[in-house]
This record gives sequence, C-alpha cells and structure tokens, in this order.
Amino acid sequence: MTLERLWAGWRSTYIEGVAIQPPTDDCLFCRLLAMDPEEALVLQRNELVFAVLNAYPYTSGHLMVAPVRHEGALSRLSRAEAGAIMMMTQDATVALERAYTPDGVNVGANLGRAAGAGIPGHVHMHALPRWVGDTNFMTSVAEARVLPEPLGVTWKKLKGAWPAHE
Repeated sequence: MTLERLWAGWRSTYIEGVAIQPPTDDCLFCRLLAMDPEEALVLQRNELVFAVLNAYPYTSGHLMVAPVRHEGALSRLSRAEAGAIMMMTQDATVALERAYTPDGVNVGANLGRAAGAGIPGHVHMHALPRWVGDTNFMTSVAEARVLPEPLGVTWKKLKGAWPAHE
C-alpha cells in the first residue's frame, strides 16, 4: 500500500499568513463569553469552562471546550480547570452521540500556532462527530466544506442533547 499525496498549494497562503500574524490581545473566546449565549453559540458554561460551537466547522456538531480564564498554555491551567475541560468534553461527546449517532468522535487540542491553533492565546479542545466514509475531496479540490444544517439547528440539537447533572 502506498501513500497518496494530494497537492493543495492554496494552503501555503493560509499557513504563511498565520505564521506572520502578530499576537493580539483581542480574543474570540473572551468576546463570546461576554455575549448572549445563544447568539454566541455557547452550549454550556460553568465557573471554570464553557462549550461553544465552532463557527467554521469541519462537520455539523463540531464544538470546542475552553477555560473561562484566558490562558494559552495547557500547562498553565490549574488542575481544576484541566479537569473541568475534560469533564465538559465528556459531556460534549455524550451530546454529540445523542444528537448525531456518529460512528466515532474526534477529540483533540492544537497547542500553539505551529500545531494549527486558530486561537493560540486561549487553549481549547475540539470535539466533532465522525462517520465511516465521511472524508471526501471537497476541501482539498473545491476549497469548500459541505454542511447539511445551519449552525442554529446544530446549537438546538446539541443543547437539547446535553446531559444534565445533579
């Protein structure tokens, strides 16, 4: 079996643009926390962490879990914050499984700009549903993603499927 390679030269413009962008104090996550939760697509929040839909999702249901406190390094989170991120990520996977019945779920973090973090100044975890055979060439060939539902519908599905805790 050989590894096939696809040329995606258009990505170099994005990579180079991200690499030269100076750090900014303007944080998307901090702005979202100051907004109305439904308008900001925040699904859940407690004193330490929150879950929010990704406004540029890879697939319907793609969400992120982040600490309320603005912090860019996983290593600088308190143990309570780190634990709260994992607990909310567990709840996120339950909501994704209830709402979308996927074949699997991807969970991960991009730590730092070189690792692909779109918001390197505020650490966050991604969670998104996956299905067998859900990869296609739309992203690499057409520079497009196919999403079957609007973000508002996704928010309502996941909000309704979020597990309740006593």
